[in-house]
Amino acid sequence: MTDIEIRPLTAQDKPHWAQLWFAYLDFYDTSLPLPVYEATFKALLSDDPHSPFGLLALRNGTPVGLVHYMFHAHCWRPEGICYLQDLYTDEHARAQGVGRALIEAVYAAADARGVPGVYWTTQDFNATARRLYDKVGQLTPFIKYARPE
Repeated sequence: MTDIEIRPLTAQDKPHWAQLWFAYLDFYDTSLPLPVYEATFKALLSDDPHSPFGLLALRNGTPVGLVHYMFHAHCWRPEGICYLQDLYTDEHARAQGVGRALIEAVYAAADARGVPGVYWTTQDFNATARRLYDKVGQLTPFIKYARPE
């Protein structure tokens, strides 16, 4: 949709970013200590190419979505790879092209950096998002494991 603007986060976006990120984490029944929010936002504004990047989606000037992504080395890809870590669309803006626009913006950032590979994960119950992901990505057979905390 042409009324969706995607742009990098700025320091002035912190209240809107926090509102969207809190909602994203709530969706996954997760919360983080406040210092993590502070450190994450600071990293998203960093000029360090190894730090994560953040984009906001706006509709009529109102933030309605966010995405966080990062580039990292990969043993099978000398050019590296891009990990799309967090993607969230406000519940009132879903199914209106916001998620797709954010994913396509990450694809464009990866292409601009010469890194064609982009990947992400989601939980199996996230059926709404998976309908979009099936259109813009390719489901892989990998199963994720994590170190017990």
